[in-house]
Amino acid sequence: MEIGRLISDRARGVDASGIRRIFQLGAQIEDPINLSIGQPDFPVPEPIKRAAIEAIERDHNGYTQTQGIPALRERLIEWLGHDLGWRFGSAGDPEVLVTSGTSGALFLAFMALMGPGDEAIIPDPYFVMYPHLATMCGGKAVRCDTYPDFRMTAERVEPLITERTKLVLYNAPSNPAGVVCDVDECRDLLDLCRRKGVLLISDEIYDEFTFDDFQSDVTVGVPKKPRCPSPARFDGAQDDVLVIRGFGKTYGVTGWRMGYAAGPSELMGHIAKFQQYTYVCAPSMAQHGCIAAMDVDMGPVVAQYKSRRDRLVQALRQWTEVTVPGGAFYLFPRVPEGMSGTAFVERAIAKKLLVIPGGIFSEKDTHFRLSFAASESQLDRGLAVLADLYAGR
Repeated sequence: MEIGRLISDRARGVDASGIRRIFQLGAQIEDPINLSIGQPDFPVPEPIKRAAIEAIERDHNGYTQTQGIPALRERLIEWLGHDLGWRFGSAGDPEVLVTSGTSGALFLAFMALMGPGDEAIIPDPYFVMYPHLATMCGGKAVRCDTYPDFRMTAERVEPLITERTKLVLYNAPSNPAGVVCDVDECRDLLDLCRRKGVLLISDEIYDEFTFDDFQSDVTVGVPKKPRCPSPARFDGAQDDVLVIRGFGKTYGVTGWRMGYAAGPSELMGHIAKFQQYTYVCAPSMAQHGCIAAMDVDMGPVVAQYKSRRDRLVQALRQWTEVTVPGGAFYLFPRVPEGMSGTAFVERAIAKKLLVIPGGIFSEKDTHFRLSFAASESQLDRGLAVLADLYAGR
Protein backbone atom coordinates (compact mmCIF):
# COMPACT_ATOMS: atom_id res chain seq x y z
CA MET A 1 0.00 0.00 0.00
CA GLU A 2 1.21 3.52 -0.78
CA ILE A 3 0.77 5.10 2.64
CA GLY A 4 1.99 8.49 1.44
CA ARG A 5 -1.18 9.19 -0.53
CA LEU A 6 -3.25 8.57 2.61
CA ILE A 7 -1.49 11.16 4.77
CA SER A 8 -3.65 14.21 5.47
CA ASP A 9 -2.82 17.79 4.56
CA ARG A 10 -3.03 18.49 8.31
CA ALA A 11 -0.18 16.07 9.01
CA ARG A 12 1.91 17.37 6.12
CA GLY A 13 1.47 20.92 7.38
CA VAL A 14 3.14 20.18 10.71
CA ASP A 15 6.92 19.84 10.98
CA ALA A 16 8.70 17.80 13.63
CA SER A 17 10.10 19.95 16.41
CA GLY A 18 13.55 21.33 15.66
CA ILE A 19 14.28 21.17 19.38
CA ARG A 20 13.87 17.39 19.29
CA ARG A 21 16.42 17.21 16.50
CA ILE A 22 18.95 18.95 18.74
CA PHE A 23 18.16 16.48 21.54
CA GLN A 24 18.76 13.56 19.18
CA LEU A 25 22.02 15.07 18.02
CA GLY A 26 23.11 15.58 21.61
CA ALA A 27 22.61 11.88 22.29
CA GLN A 28 25.34 11.17 19.75
CA ILE A 29 27.91 13.54 21.30
CA GLU A 30 30.16 12.37 24.10
CA ASP A 31 29.94 14.62 27.17
CA PRO A 32 27.89 17.42 25.54
CA ILE A 33 27.29 20.80 27.17
CA ASN A 34 23.52 20.65 27.01
CA LEU A 35 21.97 24.10 27.37
CA SER A 36 19.14 23.30 24.99
CA ILE A 37 16.46 21.60 27.04
CA GLY A 38 13.70 23.47 28.83
CA GLN A 39 13.58 21.09 31.76
CA PRO A 40 14.37 22.02 35.38
CA ASP A 41 17.59 20.50 36.69
CA PHE A 42 16.47 20.21 40.34
CA PRO A 43 14.92 17.07 41.90
CA VAL A 44 11.18 16.98 42.46
CA PRO A 45 10.49 18.03 46.08
CA GLU A 46 9.95 15.05 48.37
CA PRO A 47 6.40 15.96 49.51
CA ILE A 48 5.25 15.94 45.89
CA LYS A 49 6.87 12.58 45.11
CA ARG A 50 5.53 11.08 48.33
CA ALA A 51 1.96 12.23 47.61
CA ALA A 52 2.02 10.62 44.16
CA ILE A 53 3.53 7.39 45.49
CA GLU A 54 0.95 7.20 48.26
CA ALA A 55 -1.82 7.79 45.73
CA ILE A 56 -0.61 4.80 43.72
CA GLU A 57 -0.41 2.67 46.86
CA ARG A 58 -3.95 3.73 47.84
CA ASP A 59 -5.10 2.53 44.41
CA HIS A 60 -5.91 5.95 42.98
CA ASN A 61 -4.91 4.62 39.58
CA GLY A 62 -8.15 4.71 37.62
CA TYR A 63 -9.94 7.34 35.63
CA THR A 64 -10.85 10.56 37.39
CA GLN A 65 -13.55 13.04 36.56
CA THR A 66 -12.77 14.73 33.26
CA GLN A 67 -12.48 18.08 35.05
CA GLY A 68 -9.98 16.71 37.59
CA ILE A 69 -10.25 15.34 41.11
CA PRO A 70 -12.31 17.61 43.40
CA ALA A 71 -9.53 18.11 45.97
CA LEU A 72 -7.11 19.51 43.38
CA ARG A 73 -9.75 21.66 41.70
CA GLU A 74 -10.70 23.12 45.08
CA ARG A 75 -7.08 24.09 45.75
CA LEU A 76 -6.76 25.64 42.30
CA ILE A 77 -9.98 27.60 42.72
CA GLU A 78 -8.77 28.83 46.11
CA TRP A 79 -5.45 29.95 44.63
CA LEU A 80 -6.91 31.61 41.54
CA GLY A 81 -9.45 33.41 43.67
CA HIS A 82 -6.65 34.82 45.76
CA ASP A 83 -4.07 35.35 43.03
CA LEU A 84 -6.32 36.76 40.30
CA GLY A 85 -9.32 37.90 42.33
CA TRP A 86 -11.63 35.67 40.28
CA ARG A 87 -14.98 34.53 41.68
CA PHE A 88 -16.09 30.90 41.46
CA GLY A 89 -19.13 28.89 42.44
CA SER A 90 -22.11 30.73 40.96
CA ALA A 91 -23.84 30.43 37.60
CA GLY A 92 -21.81 32.19 34.92
CA ASP A 93 -18.62 32.20 36.98
CA PRO A 94 -15.43 30.80 35.43
CA GLU A 95 -14.62 27.10 35.54
CA VAL A 96 -11.36 25.23 36.18
CA LEU A 97 -10.24 22.13 34.30
CA VAL A 98 -7.18 20.01 35.11
CA THR A 99 -5.42 19.08 31.86
CA SER A 100 -2.69 16.84 30.54
CA GLY A 101 -0.03 19.51 30.65
CA THR A 102 -0.33 23.08 29.47
CA SER A 103 0.21 21.78 25.95
CA GLY A 104 -2.93 19.71 26.39
CA ALA A 105 -4.83 22.77 27.58
CA LEU A 106 -3.65 24.80 24.58
CA PHE A 107 -4.60 22.07 22.13
CA LEU A 108 -8.08 21.70 23.61
CA ALA A 109 -8.61 25.47 23.61
CA PHE A 110 -7.67 25.75 19.94
CA MET A 111 -9.95 22.82 19.13
CA ALA A 112 -12.83 24.58 20.86
CA LEU A 113 -12.20 27.97 19.24
CA MET A 114 -10.76 27.56 15.75
CA GLY A 115 -12.03 26.16 12.50
CA PRO A 116 -10.98 26.29 8.84
CA GLY A 117 -9.85 29.78 7.86
CA ASP A 118 -9.88 31.17 11.40
CA GLU A 119 -6.88 33.12 12.66
CA ALA A 120 -4.92 33.14 15.90
CA ILE A 121 -2.42 35.90 16.62
CA ILE A 122 0.75 34.57 18.24
CA PRO A 123 3.97 36.31 19.29
CA ASP A 124 7.12 35.99 17.21
CA PRO A 125 9.35 34.54 18.60
CA TYR A 126 6.98 31.87 19.89
CA PHE A 127 6.88 28.55 21.69
CA VAL A 128 7.33 25.99 18.91
CA MET A 129 3.86 24.51 19.39
CA TYR A 130 1.92 27.72 18.74
CA PRO A 131 1.80 27.92 14.92
CA HIS A 132 1.08 24.21 14.58
CA LEU A 133 -1.92 24.43 16.91
CA ALA A 134 -3.62 26.65 14.36
CA THR A 135 -2.60 24.37 11.47
CA MET A 136 -3.98 21.28 13.19
CA CYS A 137 -7.34 23.05 13.51
CA GLY A 138 -7.40 24.13 9.87
CA GLY A 139 -6.67 27.73 10.76
CA LYS A 140 -3.81 30.16 10.41
CA ALA A 141 -1.30 31.51 12.92
CA VAL A 142 -0.68 35.21 12.36
CA ARG A 143 2.73 36.13 13.74
CA CYS A 144 3.17 39.34 15.72
CA ASP A 145 6.72 40.63 15.33
CA THR A 146 7.95 41.53 18.84
CA TYR A 147 11.60 42.26 18.00
CA PRO A 148 13.82 43.70 19.40
CA ASP A 149 12.42 43.68 22.97
CA PHE A 150 10.08 40.65 22.60
CA ARG A 151 7.06 42.41 24.14
CA MET A 152 3.64 41.53 22.70
CA THR A 153 1.96 44.92 23.01
CA ALA A 154 -1.48 46.11 21.93
CA GLU A 155 0.16 48.50 19.48
CA ARG A 156 1.82 45.59 17.71
CA VAL A 157 -1.22 43.31 17.84
CA GLU A 158 -3.99 45.68 16.70
CA PRO A 159 -3.02 45.94 12.99
CA LEU A 160 -3.13 42.13 12.76
CA ILE A 161 -6.72 41.68 13.95
CA THR A 162 -9.21 40.85 11.18
CA GLU A 163 -12.78 39.56 11.02
CA ARG A 164 -11.28 36.05 11.04
CA THR A 165 -9.35 36.54 14.29
CA LYS A 166 -10.60 34.26 17.07
CA LEU A 167 -7.89 34.68 19.67
CA VAL A 168 -4.71 36.38 20.74
CA LEU A 169 -2.20 34.11 22.44
CA TYR A 170 -0.05 35.91 25.01
CA ASN A 171 2.83 34.17 26.79
CA ALA A 172 4.69 35.54 29.82
CA PRO A 173 7.22 34.80 31.08
CA SER A 174 7.85 33.88 27.49
CA ASN A 175 9.58 31.00 25.79
CA PRO A 176 12.14 31.54 24.26
CA ALA A 177 13.01 35.01 25.66
CA GLY A 178 11.69 34.93 29.25
CA VAL A 179 10.21 38.40 28.78
CA VAL A 180 7.33 39.75 30.89
CA CYS A 181 5.17 42.71 29.83
CA ASP A 182 4.48 45.35 32.46
CA VAL A 183 1.09 46.04 34.07
CA ASP A 184 0.12 48.79 31.63
CA GLU A 185 0.99 46.64 28.62
CA CYS A 186 -1.11 43.79 30.00
CA ARG A 187 -4.06 46.13 30.57
CA ASP A 188 -3.79 47.61 27.07
CA LEU A 189 -3.73 44.17 25.46
CA LEU A 190 -6.81 43.08 27.41
CA ASP A 191 -8.65 46.30 26.50
CA LEU A 192 -7.82 45.77 22.83
CA CYS A 193 -9.15 42.22 22.81
CA ARG A 194 -12.32 43.34 24.56
CA ARG A 195 -12.93 46.10 22.01
CA LYS A 196 -12.40 43.72 19.11
CA GLY A 197 -14.42 40.84 20.58
CA VAL A 198 -11.42 38.50 20.53
CA LEU A 199 -10.54 35.99 23.26
CA LEU A 200 -7.23 36.56 25.03
CA ILE A 201 -5.42 33.36 26.02
CA SER A 202 -2.71 33.93 28.62
CA ASP A 203 -0.19 31.08 28.64
CA GLU A 204 1.38 31.37 32.08
CA ILE A 205 3.25 28.08 32.37
CA TYR A 206 6.19 29.91 34.01
CA ASP A 207 4.06 32.22 36.19
CA GLU A 208 5.48 30.85 39.44
CA PHE A 209 8.99 30.72 38.00
CA THR A 210 9.17 34.50 38.00
CA PHE A 211 12.07 36.43 39.45
CA ASP A 212 11.59 38.84 42.33
CA ASP A 213 11.51 41.80 39.98
CA PHE A 214 7.76 41.14 39.98
CA GLN A 215 7.10 39.56 43.38
CA SER A 216 4.92 41.05 46.11
CA ASP A 217 3.62 39.89 49.47
CA VAL A 218 0.44 37.85 49.66
CA THR A 219 -2.15 37.21 52.31
CA VAL A 220 -1.03 35.43 55.48
CA GLY A 221 -1.99 31.76 55.35
CA VAL A 222 -1.60 31.46 51.57
CA PRO A 223 1.75 30.19 50.24
CA LYS A 224 3.98 33.02 48.99
CA LYS A 225 4.34 32.79 45.23
CA PRO A 226 5.50 35.26 42.60
CA ARG A 227 2.92 37.64 41.18
CA CYS A 228 3.80 38.13 37.55
CA PRO A 229 1.89 40.88 35.71
CA SER A 230 -0.98 39.25 33.84
CA PRO A 231 -3.96 40.43 31.77
CA ALA A 232 -6.03 38.08 33.94
CA ARG A 233 -5.56 40.27 37.04
CA PHE A 234 -7.86 43.12 35.98
CA ASP A 235 -11.50 43.55 36.96
CA GLY A 236 -13.82 41.37 34.92
CA ALA A 237 -10.96 39.52 33.22
CA GLN A 238 -12.59 36.23 34.15
CA ASP A 239 -15.16 36.90 31.39
CA ASP A 240 -12.59 37.66 28.68
CA VAL A 241 -9.42 35.68 29.40
CA LEU A 242 -8.53 32.00 29.31
CA VAL A 243 -5.65 31.39 31.73
CA ILE A 244 -3.44 28.35 31.22
CA ARG A 245 -0.95 27.32 33.90
CA GLY A 246 0.88 24.18 34.97
CA PHE A 247 3.08 22.30 37.40
CA GLY A 248 5.83 20.80 35.24
CA LYS A 249 8.29 23.67 35.03
CA THR A 250 7.84 25.00 38.57
CA TYR A 251 8.14 21.69 40.39
CA GLY A 252 10.23 19.64 37.95
CA VAL A 253 7.41 17.21 37.09
CA THR A 254 7.46 17.82 33.34
CA GLY A 255 6.94 14.12 32.61
CA TRP A 256 3.76 14.02 34.68
CA ARG A 257 1.98 16.19 32.08
CA MET A 258 0.01 18.30 34.54
CA GLY A 259 -1.61 21.64 33.72
CA TYR A 260 -4.87 23.47 34.20
CA ALA A 261 -7.06 26.01 32.46
CA ALA A 262 -9.51 28.55 33.87
CA GLY A 263 -11.89 30.75 31.93
CA PRO A 264 -15.45 31.55 30.91
CA SER A 265 -17.81 28.70 31.76
CA GLU A 266 -19.29 28.36 28.26
CA LEU A 267 -15.84 27.95 26.71
CA MET A 268 -14.69 25.61 29.48
CA GLY A 269 -17.67 23.33 28.81
CA HIS A 270 -16.50 22.81 25.23
CA ILE A 271 -12.89 22.33 26.31
CA ALA A 272 -14.02 19.68 28.82
CA LYS A 273 -15.97 17.94 26.04
CA PHE A 274 -12.85 17.69 23.88
CA GLN A 275 -10.83 16.46 26.86
CA GLN A 276 -13.39 13.70 27.40
CA TYR A 277 -12.86 12.43 23.84
CA THR A 278 -9.07 12.83 23.73
CA TYR A 279 -7.08 12.70 26.97
CA VAL A 280 -10.10 11.55 29.05
CA CYS A 281 -8.47 13.01 32.18
CA ALA A 282 -5.11 14.08 33.51
CA PRO A 283 -3.00 11.29 35.13
CA SER A 284 -4.71 10.30 38.38
CA MET A 285 -1.70 9.82 40.66
CA ALA A 286 -0.08 13.00 39.34
CA GLN A 287 -3.18 14.97 40.30
CA HIS A 288 -2.75 13.83 43.90
CA GLY A 289 0.93 14.75 43.78
CA CYS A 290 0.08 18.24 42.57
CA ILE A 291 -2.20 18.85 45.56
CA ALA A 292 0.95 18.59 47.67
CA ALA A 293 2.77 20.90 45.25
CA MET A 294 0.40 23.72 46.18
CA ASP A 295 2.08 23.85 49.61
CA VAL A 296 5.71 23.65 48.48
CA ASP A 297 7.77 26.85 48.54
CA MET A 298 10.01 26.97 45.47
CA GLY A 299 11.36 30.41 46.36
CA PRO A 300 14.93 29.23 47.08
CA VAL A 301 15.11 27.44 43.73
CA VAL A 302 13.79 30.46 41.85
CA ALA A 303 16.35 32.65 43.64
CA GLN A 304 19.11 30.29 42.50
CA TYR A 305 17.91 30.54 38.91
CA LYS A 306 17.79 34.31 39.15
CA SER A 307 21.45 34.27 40.22
CA ARG A 308 22.26 32.15 37.17
CA ARG A 309 20.37 34.58 34.96
CA ASP A 310 22.27 37.56 36.31
CA ARG A 311 25.65 35.90 35.83
CA LEU A 312 24.89 34.82 32.27
CA VAL A 313 23.46 38.19 31.23
CA GLN A 314 26.53 39.96 32.59
CA ALA A 315 28.81 37.65 30.64
CA LEU A 316 26.85 37.70 27.38
CA ARG A 317 26.55 41.48 27.33
CA GLN A 318 30.31 41.63 26.85
CA TRP A 319 29.78 40.10 23.42
CA THR A 320 26.24 40.68 22.18
CA GLU A 321 22.71 42.00 22.74
CA VAL A 322 20.56 40.10 25.22
CA THR A 323 17.22 41.06 26.76
CA VAL A 324 17.01 40.42 30.51
CA PRO A 325 14.33 37.77 31.14
CA GLY A 326 11.82 38.44 33.92
CA GLY A 327 11.10 34.76 34.40
CA ALA A 328 11.42 31.22 33.04
CA PHE A 329 14.97 29.95 32.48
CA TYR A 330 15.94 31.02 28.99
CA LEU A 331 18.09 33.67 27.36
CA PHE A 332 17.67 34.69 23.71
CA PRO A 333 20.94 36.37 22.70
CA ARG A 334 21.68 37.81 19.28
CA VAL A 335 24.25 36.01 17.15
CA PRO A 336 27.22 37.87 15.57
CA GLU A 337 26.38 40.27 12.75
CA GLY A 338 26.29 38.61 9.36
CA MET A 339 25.69 35.12 10.75
CA SER A 340 22.42 33.20 11.03
CA GLY A 341 21.31 31.55 14.22
CA THR A 342 21.50 28.18 12.47
CA ALA A 343 25.11 28.72 11.40
CA PHE A 344 26.05 29.89 14.89
CA VAL A 345 24.47 26.82 16.48
CA GLU A 346 26.23 24.53 14.02
CA ARG A 347 29.56 26.00 15.17
CA ALA A 348 28.49 25.62 18.80
CA ILE A 349 27.58 21.97 18.29
CA ALA A 350 31.00 21.37 16.73
CA LYS A 351 32.37 22.46 20.13
CA LYS A 352 29.90 20.16 21.96
CA LEU A 353 27.61 23.03 23.05
CA LEU A 354 23.93 22.34 22.44
CA VAL A 355 21.72 25.42 22.08
CA ILE A 356 18.71 26.06 19.82
CA PRO A 357 18.76 28.31 16.73
CA GLY A 358 16.31 31.19 16.85
CA GLY A 359 14.78 30.21 13.52
CA ILE A 360 13.03 27.33 15.25
CA PHE A 361 11.04 29.85 17.30
CA SER A 362 10.67 32.60 14.74
CA GLU A 363 10.41 33.79 11.15
CA LYS A 364 13.82 35.36 11.81
CA ASP A 365 17.06 33.49 12.46
CA THR A 366 19.12 36.13 14.24
CA HIS A 367 19.26 34.73 17.78
CA PHE A 368 19.65 31.49 19.69
CA ARG A 369 18.00 30.11 22.81
CA LEU A 370 20.08 29.12 25.80
CA SER A 371 18.55 27.33 28.77
CA PHE A 372 20.12 27.96 32.16
CA ALA A 373 18.30 25.01 33.70
CA ALA A 374 21.68 23.35 34.01
CA SER A 375 24.41 22.84 36.56
CA GLU A 376 26.92 25.59 37.34
CA SER A 377 29.71 23.53 35.80
CA GLN A 378 27.74 23.11 32.57
CA LEU A 379 27.04 26.84 32.46
CA ASP A 380 30.73 27.61 32.97
CA ARG A 381 31.69 25.29 30.13
CA GLY A 382 29.01 26.81 27.93
CA LEU A 383 30.19 30.36 28.59
CA ALA A 384 33.74 29.38 27.66
CA VAL A 385 32.54 28.05 24.30
CA LEU A 386 30.41 31.14 23.68
CA ALA A 387 33.36 33.40 24.44
CA ASP A 388 35.33 31.59 21.72
CA LEU A 389 32.47 31.73 19.22
CA TYR A 390 31.86 35.45 19.64
CA ALA A 391 35.61 36.03 19.35
CA GLY A 392 35.56 34.18 16.02
CA ARG A 393 37.56 31.24 17.27
